[in-house]
Amino acid sequence: MGRFPRTTLPALLAALILAACGGGGGGDGDSSNRSASSASVATASNTATEGIEQFNVRREQIGLQRLSRNAVVDRAAQGHSDYQGLNNTITHEQIEGRPGFTGVELDQRLRAAGYNFTQTGGYAYGEVISSTASTSGASAAEDLIAAIYHRFVIFEPMFKEIGAGAATVNGGNTYFTTNFTVNGLNGGLPSGGVVIYPYNGQRDVDRNFMSDNESPDPVPDRNEVGYPISVHANILASVAVQEFAVRPQGGSDLQVRRLSAAGDTHTPNSAAAIVPLAPLAANTTYEVRFVGTVDGTQVSRNWTFTTR
Repeated sequence: MGRFPRTTLPALLAALILAACGGGGGGDGDSSNRSASSASVATASNTATEGIEQFNVRREQIGLQRLSRNAVVDRAAQGHSDYQGLNNTITHEQIEGRPGFTGVELDQRLRAAGYNFTQTGGYAYGEVISSTASTSGASAAEDLIAAIYHRFVIFEPMFKEIGAGAATVNGGNTYFTTNFTVNGLNGGLPSGGVVIYPYNGQRDVDRNFMSDNESPDPVPDRNEVGYPISVHANILASVAVQEFAVRPQGGSDLQVRRLSAAGDTHTPNSAAAIVPLAPLAANTTYEVRFVGTVDGTQVSRNWTFTTR
């Protein structure tokens, strides 16, 4: 999903596979089908542009700044999508010598494309990837936002730049890669600030998410779960959860899996989420309450959203 160097945060990587048959596994390593190493791929520029716009629409809706598209970051993302398409793999790490190789790790691929990281003030970068039978960038972006470990990267408040690339294998899937960067860890939210998703009053929220399609799998003991609900602070902040619950309006709290750094190694210190253990009901308004701290400052939020 992403990496955050020059901070104390752990590296986070995730992959999302969405196919017409319902998807399959994904991972951080090389999961390629060697017979496809000579496959021809075509750049899907509309997919990349649509995806970036959809990410920015959602960021604005929750109170975050739009990300500026950077042609150099585009180049790194496109190269990685080409690599995945040529090797029929969904992976964050490339293998030297394989077709389309541009760098093993994301930071190496960004530097190879010409991106210069600042030497003062710190920096951060992240990556989300997906493989899907559709060429719709907006749909790919929504699928990635639904996948909670990917959402942690997409809604990082301090990111400032974005680049994306997409490659469609002849007769096969479209590989969509988005890279996020920031030079100088400033800006973002005010001290103690958080953003939430789904946002207050949001309508037509999806009822479910197929957990097995995301790697790492956020709910390992089941596949179909409810739509994830999350809270996000700045990358250097520490979020502690005291209470985090969701219920249908006027009803009882749902059973959920809580994701926070205190109990989940894949969740960054700066975010938290709950995942209902069953699909949400249709055309229903849900009430959410969050109580916790951000860097020791007490924070509470109460909000609602309505499913489609």
